[in-house]
Amino acid sequence: MKKRLVMIAGVCVCTLIAAAGLYQNYSKNEKYQKQLFAMDTYMEFTAYGRGGQQAVEKAAKEVQRLDALLSAQNEESQVYALNQRGSLEVSDDLAEIIQRGKEIFQETDGLFDDTIYPLMELWGFPTGEYHVPSGEEIENLLPDVDGGTVEISGNTVTLGEGQQIDLGGIAKGYTGEKLTEIFQGYGVSSAMVSLGGNIQAIGTKPDGSSWRVGIRDPKGSQQDYAGVLQVQNEAVVTSGGYERYFEEDGRTYIHIIDPRTGYPVENDLLSVTIVSPDGTLADGLSTALYIMGYDKAVQFWEQHQDEFDVILITADEQIHVSKKLQDSFQSDKNWETIE
Repeated sequence: MKKRLVMIAGVCVCTLIAAAGLYQNYSKNEKYQKQLFAMDTYMEFTAYGRGGQQAVEKAAKEVQRLDALLSAQNEESQVYALNQRGSLEVSDDLAEIIQRGKEIFQETDGLFDDTIYPLMELWGFPTGEYHVPSGEEIENLLPDVDGGTVEISGNTVTLGEGQQIDLGGIAKGYTGEKLTEIFQGYGVSSAMVSLGGNIQAIGTKPDGSSWRVGIRDPKGSQQDYAGVLQVQNEAVVTSGGYERYFEEDGRTYIHIIDPRTGYPVENDLLSVTIVSPDGTLADGLSTALYIMGYDKAVQFWEQHQDEFDVILITADEQIHVSKKLQDSFQSDKNWETIE
């Protein structure tokens, strides 16, 4: 009788262990998703495993909070108030992102510039009321475009005379970093955040493999890809003229404006993709390198390749991939490695 009890107990223990293993495997692969529209784009959060549901719900609330804080068009936002007053004691988040913007401004010799907002308004990109301004209108605003004159003392931000800022060039990258902190805080080690043209990969897929991120074909539709990149724990940010533009009198004007000239960029690049663990940096550099054009973008990468990697698609539809990405990038199109 005692031997039979021991055998029954052993069977129960084995059954419990097997059930626990099945539960852990099921929990690890359980998928949670959330979609919303914010920061002028559609967003999607995907998380796997325990804590995933709480993480995606918290992430959605965080995006809405940051959108309300950072929008230059929202009259209730701190950015709007700063633009109206010229000086304001701001939240920690806003002080931090403006400081990051200044750092990227300095690193790119002013090609990334948060103070370009009056020029963006002049061309009508924030509102969709597009307008090709006169040379005189542009010349009147250019002296105010200088991110180097923005002052930060503690949490007090002071703009130069006539200046206004727009953080759209790094807001989604910064948001991706904040969402990464949320997912990690809930113990999630497998998640993907899509913020329009910004992707934040957190950990790996549930099976341990890398996330696959499509790099859009700038000459194709939204569903057409120039290639696919495998990443782990990195941001992938793409800027291109195809994202927002208008046409007038047979000419195309894209939303990426050169702060040196006040005019939309026209050069030999179709898109720039930056890959970096630093989402804010990736966001800012995707714009700056697009403005640089191919040759200067490559030179910049050569000098800063410890900070980021890059995929450049040129006007002849050639794909150029920095060397560290050559084993993780796949495409059925012509592409070459940037050495």
